[in-house]
Amino acid sequence: MIANILLFVVVAVAGGLGSSWYMIERGSALTTKRIGPWTAWTAAGRPDADPYTRAHFMRRGMLPVSTALAVTYEAIVDNERERLHSSCEYVIEGVEPADGRFWTISVFDERGQLIPNPADRYSYNSATVLRAPGNRLQIALARSARPGNWLPTGGAGRITLVMSVEEIAQSPGEASRQPWQPPEIRRTACR
Repeated sequence: MIANILLFVVVAVAGGLGSSWYMIERGSALTTKRIGPWTAWTAAGRPDADPYTRAHFMRRGMLPVSTALAVTYEAIVDNERERLHSSCEYVIEGVEPADGRFWTISVFDERGQLIPNPADRYSYNSATVLRAPGNRLQIALARSARPGNWLPTGGAGRITLVMSVEEIAQSPGEASRQPWQPPEIRRTACR
């Protein structure tokens, strides 16, 4: 009898801790929006943010930008759902927001730190990126230099991509904006 109660308590505590960790680390449909490999915490930086969203950013030691100002997308996997790693090379490719919103894209190591590199290159934004034909984004993610837009990954191990896109408030009578899709992340090679 006591063994059954003890087992029940252990299972309940482990289940509670496990589900809390998952909600804080990965989120759910209630707290996040997923588009391909990208995840955005829908209430980040807002006063009415749910406890899991707040805990997610507190655990990482980050001060998020309010989703009323910008939407921040994070990717830890590529389009094939493989974990992003500095031993692989990737192409980030897509279309910019059509309405000219400001955006940035950066790469971080697993601890959320910028990756040191001799080129002192850490991010691109809508003002600094070289555009491919048709206003397409095309950014290489690799250890060694690539022509065009290149973000170095060094020997960082697991990496995370972060893309922030300015959110422009719409006027009440304004037609709704075209939905925008974050870029694809395609792995091109691995060592």
